[in-house]
Amino acid sequence: MEILAFGVQADEKPLIEQAFQAHHEVRCLDVFLNEDTVPIAAGHEVISTSVNADLGPRILEALAAAGTRMIAQRSTGFNNIDLTVAERLGMTVARVSYYSPYAVAEFAWTLAMAVNRRIVRASTRTRDFDFRLDGLMGRDMHGRTAGVLGTGKIGEAFARIAHGFGMRLLGWDIAENPTCMQLGMRYVAKEQLLAESDLVTLHVPLMPETQHLIDADALKTMKNDVILVNSSRGGLIDTAALVRELRAGRFTGVGLDVYEAEAGLFFLDKSLEAIEDDTLARLVTFPNVLVTSHQAYYTQEAVGQIVETTVRNVLDYTAGRRSENVLVPRS
Repeated sequence: MEILAFGVQADEKPLIEQAFQAHHEVRCLDVFLNEDTVPIAAGHEVISTSVNADLGPRILEALAAAGTRMIAQRSTGFNNIDLTVAERLGMTVARVSYYSPYAVAEFAWTLAMAVNRRIVRASTRTRDFDFRLDGLMGRDMHGRTAGVLGTGKIGEAFARIAHGFGMRLLGWDIAENPTCMQLGMRYVAKEQLLAESDLVTLHVPLMPETQHLIDADALKTMKNDVILVNSSRGGLIDTAALVRELRAGRFTGVGLDVYEAEAGLFFLDKSLEAIEDDTLARLVTFPNVLVTSHQAYYTQEAVGQIVETTVRNVLDYTAGRRSENVLVPRS
């Protein structure tokens, strides 16, 4: 059986091909699954997709009609998949429920420190042999307060690093993490966390309940000199409201690895095109904002685990097994 993998990055391709070679043939495509590319999947019982694939009703129905019975998504998030429609169509859907939490937590800290210490501006200056320090002053993280929204495995890893910096820890989640509490984390209401934190980081999944978790009111609750980091999902922040606050001169820095309208932009080269998204175009002009293209997960360890789990999900499907990664079981 040939597996068709959509949205494969150049660095991922050899890992995917090597992982599948002992089990099934695999064809890797750099294009993402959408209405234009879905005909390519015709005749493939199993496809693998990335987090930016369009797996809404129209795409799922087209896939099912053309013979696809299993979708192996190479990510933890699955908000791009209409699971109700997939179940109605008798399709099996699996995801990667776990990979290195350190990859994302460490990258979130990379964003936080980069905006705090003005690393991008400093690097640009020194390339032009401008070695002035004007405008590059940051601040110590030691003794300040880190607010962690979402204290699962990634949030816990972030909190461990914050603890190493000597920071006070505030947490918000539906369940308290005992390890975080051992680090000295105190769980409080979201409003209190936002009001007291010098650094706010997001590590919650995107669901209807968390859409725009950081909305206009939440942004106004934060300190004027806060650092805000989002390495989870773009839809957690109301970006238009964030731009308004940035225009008002608020926030020491904002580090974003995700963007709520990133589909069709991130992972692609748009450098020779006019960007029609006015919000994103405005966002990247602020000197205290750093935007990266959803790369927090992108380490050898994490991608290796993602690929291995994806192969295992496909083998479980062909063998009729079910694991914790299955979102919609085989009918």
